[in-house]
Amino acid sequence: MTDLRANRYRTAWAGDLRAGDVGGDVRVSGWVHRRRDHGGLIFIDLRDRSGLLQLVFHPEDAPEVHAAAHGLRSEDVISAEGPLVPREEENVNPEMPTGEIELNVRAFEKLADAETPPFQVDEEGPIEEVLRLRYRYLDLRRERMRSNIELRHAAVQLTREYLNSAGFLEIETPMLTRSTPEGARDFVVPSRLQPGAFYALPQSPQLFKQLFMVAGFERYYQIVRCFRDEDLRADRQPEFTQLDLEMSFVEEEDVMSVIDGWLKSVLAVAGIEVDLPLERVRYDDAMLQYGTDRPDRRPGMEIHDLGDAFSGSEFKVFADALAGGGVVRGLRAGGEFPRSRLDELTERAKELGAKGLVWATVETGGDWRSPVAKFLSPEERGRAAETLGAVEGDTIFAVADSTEVAARVLGTLRLELAGPREGHDLFWVVDFPMFGWNEEEQRLDPLHHPFTAPVGDLDGDPAEWRSRAYDVVLNGWELGGGSIRIHRSDVQERVFDALGLPPDEARERFGFLLDALRYGAPPHGGIAFGMDRVVALMAGLDNIRDVIPIPKTASGADLLTGAPAPLDAHQLRELGLSVTGR
Repeated sequence: MTDLRANRYRTAWAGDLRAGDVGGDVRVSGWVHRRRDHGGLIFIDLRDRSGLLQLVFHPEDAPEVHAAAHGLRSEDVISAEGPLVPREEENVNPEMPTGEIELNVRAFEKLADAETPPFQVDEEGPIEEVLRLRYRYLDLRRERMRSNIELRHAAVQLTREYLNSAGFLEIETPMLTRSTPEGARDFVVPSRLQPGAFYALPQSPQLFKQLFMVAGFERYYQIVRCFRDEDLRADRQPEFTQLDLEMSFVEEEDVMSVIDGWLKSVLAVAGIEVDLPLERVRYDDAMLQYGTDRPDRRPGMEIHDLGDAFSGSEFKVFADALAGGGVVRGLRAGGEFPRSRLDELTERAKELGAKGLVWATVETGGDWRSPVAKFLSPEERGRAAETLGAVEGDTIFAVADSTEVAARVLGTLRLELAGPREGHDLFWVVDFPMFGWNEEEQRLDPLHHPFTAPVGDLDGDPAEWRSRAYDVVLNGWELGGGSIRIHRSDVQERVFDALGLPPDEARERFGFLLDALRYGAPPHGGIAFGMDRVVALMAGLDNIRDVIPIPKTASGADLLTGAPAPLDAHQLRELGLSVTGR
């Protein structure tokens, strides 16, 4: 088959050449990665996307070429040709894939000069992130960044191959749509042709993919850009890439089985082994044992309910919490802590919303060294230690508060107290509540989205409903989330009603969906994954910016192009807009 990469600039890619290619002339092109003068010989490591190849300029073989090579500098772009030869045995570099060979340059062409870069491209040392993002095209030349982007490409291509083989169709959805409540603010786009009206960039293709199921496509997927105007963190960007899929005539296990196989395949690209089927963990168990619905279980240190241990206790803090419908929960941390550290942890618990933090170190005979020990009977201390599995020398931490506060505080502290985490922990969280209580707005909010199918007595209290939702968690990160959807319009209307959405507003926002559900919608479900997050974890990173070619900063700025930027007066007039508060 013809090599479609060969042309006048190259007959081979530098990093692809091996000892078996020795014996003929080749031409390669790329960037001057590193230049060295050794006793008359000039050595240049040439870099292209495939890797490095050593070029050698001999003064006696081609004097004019050798003289011209003195003018080459780092990051100059050149094309060079000559015979590919084996290196002398003492010069073989086993650390380089091309370390057994070199190119004796007979001719070369300088294609572009390069100014001195603002940071070293040929080294992997720390560089200020602002500088990296301002000169992202240079940052992407570095080996680590190139490797991350290649890993991303491999993961995306394997994803397509896997889903295509499983009967899915790749279908695109609109980028300009209308605003819908997805849990975050929309990015909006003014319409020039309809002054005063706005498009919204999609937070996800959720409604469109459900309509594809109504349309009868049965298995859809898309690797799609999505947009959310929200505060940024290491694992958040205003625009991100999502693997989005939907399936008809399925139940939860059908969707999860497809994803099990995909995860095993895609994580294998990074050498991460996955045993199937993935474990299914109930939401309530995750919240009790780890204080979060996306736990990192590798450190152990499970949280336990201590209500039975302290039932009937005369210690006012515990008694008041239990009498008021709250909980007493705790965990065991190995080893003793200095008083200064215990004070720090107590203050941290208060920052997280707790009234305080009870601590105790187990001593000989089951005694406790703790400010509250005198308020607890030996039987209570013994029951608590037994429940937590605490032995002499261990320290116990407990919180007496509402279920939510106890989960948040102990869930956070267990990770701050945890030691090194090794290996990978991948599993499903299932059996979620349908709604959570929004204290600020005094209303129910869907834990996933309002199109998730509810479970329970739909004539009863919506706060008691469960949902047919499921999330995948890896090492404490939510990789993806999905659910079986509502496929009946009457059920969808009940959910809107439970959320306090008046019928006329529901009709205005989602009339097209409600209408579609009346025309024979099959049972269907799906899931969406943040591909940036998946690839970051595959690469062993905790920041998704290092797997995104052109990311934004924590403030949402693109330092490369200067976005976002003001519009000029003419553009604003065309759109019928004016800007205030600048």
